[in-house]
Amino acid sequence: MKNIITPLIAVAACGISWCSAQNFVLNGDFESTTSGSNKQLGYNTNATNWTTGGYNFLFAPGIADTTGATGESGAVKLWGSNNGGTTVLPSTSPSGGNYVAADGAYKVGAISQTLSGLTVGASYDLSFYWAAAQQSGFNGATTDQWKVSLGGQTKSTAVYNLPNHGFSGWMTQMMTFTADSAAPVLSFLSVGTPSGLPPFALLDGVTLTATPVPEPSSFLLAALFGSGVAFRRRRR
Repeated sequence: MKNIITPLIAVAACGISWCSAQNFVLNGDFESTTSGSNKQLGYNTNATNWTTGGYNFLFAPGIADTTGATGESGAVKLWGSNNGGTTVLPSTSPSGGNYVAADGAYKVGAISQTLSGLTVGASYDLSFYWAAAQQSGFNGATTDQWKVSLGGQTKSTAVYNLPNHGFSGWMTQMMTFTADSAAPVLSFLSVGTPSGLPPFALLDGVTLTATPVPEPSSFLLAALFGSGVAFRRRRR
């Protein structure tokens, strides 16, 4: 019995952890760009595979609270320990490299991508990192959140209440959607208040994978385990 169960455990373990889940989002870490980072998306650069119509920026590590990003209205920086902010703004997000910073109260527009290859009616798990920040040079508490849509469904993160000159720290968000199209649009819309104290929501590490369903190997392992227990009890 031992020699039979051991290899099956290895097979079932992969079945239970779903080792090779496909990520349906392209360039979810925003590393691929058309004209570099530290610029405004849709104005002087773009993130490959993404479109945007808002006042949204792409920051490289260590730039947000130092030199900032160049946009249509000049340089945009975020409060951090390098420019007088009350909280350390980490040089990178948890996934490293570039990240998006979107104004939630001025020229608001979503950052979006049309996906492909989804199965209508199937469930998909969306995962991403996000944070709340404020544009430097402004004073007062703000709020931030992301409204996330996949096809005709929309879900939101919790509203984060950010103290004056603060930074929330990076947070992990998980959402589950049901595909209503094989090629739905995935979009992120920054929503913040108040309009006069620019609230910025940050985004990185976006992935969308099929919700795991236990494979037959996991059920087989459970059956073999139960049989082994019953066999040992009979021997006693």
